[in-house]
Amino acid sequence: MEKTILKATPRDGKPRRLRRDGFIPGVLNSSDTTSTPVQFEAAALNKVIERHGPNAKIWVELGKKKHFGYIKEIQKQPVDWTVTHVSVQLVEQDQEVKMHLPIFYHGREALEHRMLMLQVTKSEVEVVGKAGTMPESIVLDVSKLENGVQITSADFHLPKGTVLHEIENESYAVVRAQRELPAEEPVAKPAAEAAAAPVAETTAPRT
Repeated sequence: MEKTILKATPRDGKPRRLRRDGFIPGVLNSSDTTSTPVQFEAAALNKVIERHGPNAKIWVELGKKKHFGYIKEIQKQPVDWTVTHVSVQLVEQDQEVKMHLPIFYHGREALEHRMLMLQVTKSEVEVVGKAGTMPESIVLDVSKLENGVQITSADFHLPKGTVLHEIENESYAVVRAQRELPAEEPVAKPAAEAAAAPVAETTAPRT
């Protein structure tokens, strides 16, 4: 498996100045509750998150050592959603961890072409397994599903050793038929417009 290496350096300034200089402050949390303040290059960190998701498994290079872990928490600006802080949990690869994995439903456009839609009830799932084999996300292809089909944990195909930590056979999404839009009713003319409309002249018969 390809290693994702992210270089970190000891934090040497206040968070606002670091972000202005192109860095993102973070913290490395060890299993023994030790926390190490660090900073990451913003461009490199954002690239990892974009490519591998918010639960990315990474090797953090700090000095001459590399530490295995995964991104546990990402803080973002509420306005432009830029990353402002990241927490990395350092673990052993054979250590058992509990994680929330995002679920990505691919092929929704193909459903819409068949007048179907995907009604999503849950967009993430909680699982337990070894850190080294834990997937970063769950990707499902829904393009060929038919109306009424439900997506449950049986569709996830989790790797060996990774188990669901939620209700078994819970529904995460279901395929529905698109609702037909009601026919548009003719719009009545405003009273002022109706009053201004020309009226046909009539001539009373002479007696």
